[in-house]
This record gives sequence, C-alpha cells and structure tokens, in this order.
Amino acid sequence: MLQQTRVETVLAYWPRFLERFPDLRSLAHASEAAVLEAWSGLGYYRRARALRQAAIAIVERHGGVFPRERESVLALPGIGRYTAGAVLSIAFAQREAAVDGNVARVFSRLFALEQPLGSSASQQALWELAEALLPAAQQAGDWNQALMELGATVCTSKRPGCARCPLAAACRALAQGRVALLPRPKPRATTLDVEVEVLVVRRGQQVLLERRADSAARMPGLYELPTREVGTPRGLFRDRWEPAGAFVAGRELGRARHTITRHRIDVCVREGRVAAGARLPACLGWVDAQAALRLGLTGMARKLLRGGIKTPA
Repeated sequence: MLQQTRVETVLAYWPRFLERFPDLRSLAHASEAAVLEAWSGLGYYRRARALRQAAIAIVERHGGVFPRERESVLALPGIGRYTAGAVLSIAFAQREAAVDGNVARVFSRLFALEQPLGSSASQQALWELAEALLPAAQQAGDWNQALMELGATVCTSKRPGCARCPLAAACRALAQGRVALLPRPKPRATTLDVEVEVLVVRRGQQVLLERRADSAARMPGLYELPTREVGTPRGLFRDRWEPAGAFVAGRELGRARHTITRHRIDVCVREGRVAAGARLPACLGWVDAQAALRLGLTGMARKLLRGGIKTPA
C-alpha cells in the first residue's frame, strides 16, 4: 500500500484490509472483486491484483509460508528488487539492501550523485552504495528502516532538516551548498489534457454503474459511471457510449477535475437516462447509491459519487 502512496492515506486502509484478510490464505481465497473493493480509493490497482496473485502463488508453491530465498521472493507477482530487499531484511533478518525514494534522496545528497533519479546510471550507483554499506544481517533491517526514516523525516525533498541530520558532517551536498539541487529529478512526462462526459443515471435510490473489462489496459475490473471521452482521444475511456444508443444525455449537473498519473481530466457531469427499449449488457447494472461506495470504484467515480461535483453557477 505504501508504494507510491503517502503514509497518511494508508493509515485508514491498512487496519480494515488486515481485518478483512488477516492472513495469506484468506487473501488467496478471496475474489479479485473483494480485494479491489477493499483497495478502492488507494489507486494504482495493479498493486492490489498483484498482492492477491502473490498470496495465491505462496499458498500454491510454498504451502502458505512466505519464502525466505531471494529468487523465490522476486518470482512472486508484484515484488521487485526494493520490496524483496525490504521484506527479507526487516522480516527475516537477511543481509539485503532496499532502495526506495527516501533512500535514493539520502544517498544522492550524501554522496553528491549527479545522475538524474530514475536513470539506469542512477539506479546502478544507488544499489551499489546500498549493498556496500549494509551492516551484518541482524542489523540490515534496522539499517534499511533508519535510512528510509531519515529520508522521510529529515532529508526531505523540501525544507530538509540539515541542522539536525546525523550525517550532516559527511554530506557532500551540504558541504557544496547543493542540497536544494540534489537529487537531480528525472525529466517530467508531458501532461495530457483529457475531456470526458460522465452520465449520472438514476432509478429511485439506485445509480447505474459500468464495470470496466478485465482486459482493459487501465483500471480493469473497476466500476465507473458511464463515461466517454470528447475532444482529443487519449485512450483512458471510450469515445462513445456503449452500447450505442443506450443512453440519452440531459442537462449538465456540474464539473469536476481529476488526475490519473500524467492525465489531467476535465469532467462534465450530465444527467442521463436509459433510452426507451435499450437492452443493457451485463457490464452495466443498477446499484444502491450508498452501497456503490463499498465497491471497487475508479478514483474518479468515487469522487463524483461522494459529491465532488461543482454545480453550475
């Protein structure tokens, strides 16, 4: 959950998730829909799918016991070099390095590394340093956590606390007066503007939701309000209502803004109704408006259903 997500956001999710899925077997036996529902609102839903798939793999290949061998851990869905190193060092006291964004920032300043973050040269330099500096196995987990905590609380990206940093005397960036310049950021991806129309189709206390296909490139299997792109197509949503002719768009209810990675989405929310005689496919269904918030919703759908619409003046 903490990958690409702030601690403050995760704090509300983790206890509920653990109560619902208290061990590997309960997670492995849960449906994907149930896991996505518990994850709804955290974003980056590929993580939730990989977490469930990893639990299944551990149950099937390792008898429900998390493996201790590095290669076996790396073979699990959703686990890369950093996660493997963090788990093996912290949970199992193995001598493994772990480089997250906080550690990368600490090392970039401490050693005045010039390579832009995210580049292959930067990754190689950071991991070489992390592995060279590791203490004995029993201390590796504490060491990795200390570096992460130092980056999260002292060597922060903005307003770093150099005066209270235990590594200040050894920091090359501080000695060179370049703390604010390091680490060098990777080039920012171009922001893409997306325009969409969203329909709110009601039937009494129910609202019509559409489940995105499992094969969809983005947000597969999540529920959303009927949505279509207008203007320049960006491929996040369809450019037409499906099925064709099923909906009639009415008055504008308001507007909203939403962001997905580098996509900046301008949302026009309209009142809608199902066209007379239209047959709705299985991906569309009526859901109680309050119960809908407990489903695995896209972040945009959750925002809109919670009232994140600015009504026209």
